[in-house]
Amino acid sequence: MAQSARSLRPEHRFRRFAEFYPFYLAEHSNRVCRLLHVVGTMLVIVTVLLAIWTRNGWWLLAAPVAGYGFAWIGHFVFEKNRPATFRYPWYSLLGDLALFRDVLIGRIKL
Repeated sequence: MAQSARSLRPEHRFRRFAEFYPFYLAEHSNRVCRLLHVVGTMLVIVTVLLAIWTRNGWWLLAAPVAGYGFAWIGHFVFEKNRPATFRYPWYSLLGDLALFRDVLIGRIKL
């Protein structure tokens, strides 16, 4: 029988993103936290595009500040949990992008 995403212990290691994403979504159950993640991801995309469009790499410094700033406020203030980025940085980045996609296509509601 499969474990629920919330019942996974911190030392659990995910072998594939498909295993991680349900855990990621469970860690983002608060609507405001999800909204802040979507806003942060959108700002990361905008700053990267601005860096390319203006040919000014300084915009790239704003990308992690925007992304992590909004996401961490969501976790520490609203979700009251520790961001998965600290333990699963690459899967968390993919999770942010998947959440952004899922909100845009209407699979996940804000």
